[in-house]
Amino acid sequence: MKLLIVFACIITISATVIISQFESNEIIHTYLDRSVPFVGANIPNLEGIDGKGIKIAVIDTGIDFNHPDLFGWGENGKVVGGYNFIDDGELPMDANGHGTQVAGVIAADGQLVGIAPKAKILAYKVSENGEAVSSDLIVKAIDRAIEDDADIINISLGVNKTNTGIEHAVNRALEKEIFVVTAAGNDGPTSKTIGSPGKNYGSVTVGATYNNLTSSLVATLEVNEKPYTVIPMVGSSKLNESVVGKIIFGGYGKKSDLKDVNATDSILLVERGSDVKGELLYFSTKEKNAADVGAKALIVYNNEPGIFLGELIHEFVESDYKPQIPVVSIDRKEGLEIKEAIQEKNKASLHLFYNPDFVAHFSSRGSVSPFYIKPDIVAPGAYINTTQINGGYNLTSGTSFAAPHVSGAAALLLEKYPSIHHHEIKSLLLTTTEPVSDAYGQEFSLSDSGSGRLNIAKAFQAKLIITPPNFVIYLSSDNPTTQKQLELKLLKGTLENLEVHFDGPEFIQFSHILEGSNLLIKTKIIGQNYGEYEGKIIINHDDVKYIVPVLIHYTEGSISVNQENEKLNFMIFHPEKWSFAKISVINSENGKIETVTATPERDASVKIKENAEYWIDAKIKIDGKTFDAYNTIEVNSINENIQNEFDLSNIPEKQMVIVFGIVIIVGIIGVISIRKTIKSES
Repeated sequence: MKLLIVFACIITISATVIISQFESNEIIHTYLDRSVPFVGANIPNLEGIDGKGIKIAVIDTGIDFNHPDLFGWGENGKVVGGYNFIDDGELPMDANGHGTQVAGVIAADGQLVGIAPKAKILAYKVSENGEAVSSDLIVKAIDRAIEDDADIINISLGVNKTNTGIEHAVNRALEKEIFVVTAAGNDGPTSKTIGSPGKNYGSVTVGATYNNLTSSLVATLEVNEKPYTVIPMVGSSKLNESVVGKIIFGGYGKKSDLKDVNATDSILLVERGSDVKGELLYFSTKEKNAADVGAKALIVYNNEPGIFLGELIHEFVESDYKPQIPVVSIDRKEGLEIKEAIQEKNKASLHLFYNPDFVAHFSSRGSVSPFYIKPDIVAPGAYINTTQINGGYNLTSGTSFAAPHVSGAAALLLEKYPSIHHHEIKSLLLTTTEPVSDAYGQEFSLSDSGSGRLNIAKAFQAKLIITPPNFVIYLSSDNPTTQKQLELKLLKGTLENLEVHFDGPEFIQFSHILEGSNLLIKTKIIGQNYGEYEGKIIINHDDVKYIVPVLIHYTEGSISVNQENEKLNFMIFHPEKWSFAKISVINSENGKIETVTATPERDASVKIKENAEYWIDAKIKIDGKTFDAYNTIEVNSINENIQNEFDLSNIPEKQMVIVFGIVIIVGIIGVISIRKTIKSES
């Protein structure tokens, strides 16, 4: 199947456009220099840990290995290998720039310095233009990275749907102890927009936050309670509180356009540019005109597709010019949408503030499943200046550039702990994150930000590996109590100084017992507050604070499950009279789903052939309404002979053709032999 995969980048702006954001003595590469120390990569570097000996596969548009910061192809170069799946036999040279940008964040070692500057790169070119790529090539690249003994795979591309071929390929890499990092995608802020490979249970899925730039503000815009992605213009200042007002359309923001417009105390919406060919209508002019007619803020939408970064302060402004009101830019499509939706009673809220730990609006959100949490983590992915083809540098944004921050972090941890398992690296990264919050100080949900923002310094200093690093529990009216076990593995020291507490809703009671290296967590819910809730188990150990996020499903009904040999048996409960239930049984290892139905008169069961954790999702019907219930069961007693029965579902397509060919040939030979036997006996 030729599914098209889009790359997880969103904004690419020439670095020279924004150089005026800095004082004259600052240089372009400060952008990557901001995000690298911001996530704490300088701490391992000070101790001599810089990614030496680690190979990171970048599945992308190839890499410009002639770039001075990524120089060299082959054993003695930065790019030690890879493969060109677009032009067989050619080297995987990047003609687009996306792969070079990703590689720069991971391992640039020159004017720019990446997270793990001494790591080596394997370049797998699966796209020529960065527009899209066949899913088949992604699968081939993952399998080739496995063959080439990659330690880490970075995939900064994806779709907002499931692709089983990619999912299985990622699973094969994980089985080989390869750490897989995937970008969440750029379909936010809408929920449930993470697709393959980002939705893979075992990979580390990365969303994007803003960068650590005091000169680059974060902005939020809501019109009639709907959020829009906007970028503050250079020269705007942060606000102490939101600007609230009615949206008014003001043409191109000329004096003549605003002459008969009542814009007092409004938020003015204007189009970029001018309706007069060749006329230069600066953003500073639009801002002054808007302020002169009493507007409290200005929104400029693009006159061509896409978003842009504008400047109020530039070489052509008058010497005494000073911006009076905040100004933001917006994508043309969204700007036109706001223009079309303007009504007498419209209400908008615009806020500008400094908060690098803010989830970018474009970052795709979860959830992807009621059984696990996605995204796993967030990292800087906005205004990242990184390497570009032809020896250049580009300011760019997208989860494509958040993901390589995590890949580089994994390389540093793998160098420090060479024998560590991939799920243990995941634990160190996820449990040592920093919280991310919105403009009003409220923490983002797990489906927005996962465990939080990457903190390499904290992960590097951690002495405790907690497994699992997050989890989901299921409570119901007939079973309001559950117990979960966390395994604690010491890298150094003892567990004597362990402190544990729970942060969550007051009606959820929490207790814990430490038994050896296992932390037993008991959770009980009070009352009938059915719904989905989030909490955090906070563990303090030797001056390091660990966070284990918990997602709690509290349902009115429930589904119980028990194993009987190679069969799972189910029983539905609900305090009200139910008529029908659809039960989905999901193999967490390979994603296979089997469905079965149940009624009050007939229980349900399914046959299983593989040892795995199975996720149970029940949809219970009551008077035309549907109620959810969930459960899980770990199966590890299936006989190995049963698991190895003739099962073609996991055989690759080419091998499948060979198998069927052999079967057909054997069948033909058998028929011929029978005919000869019959003839000889007649």
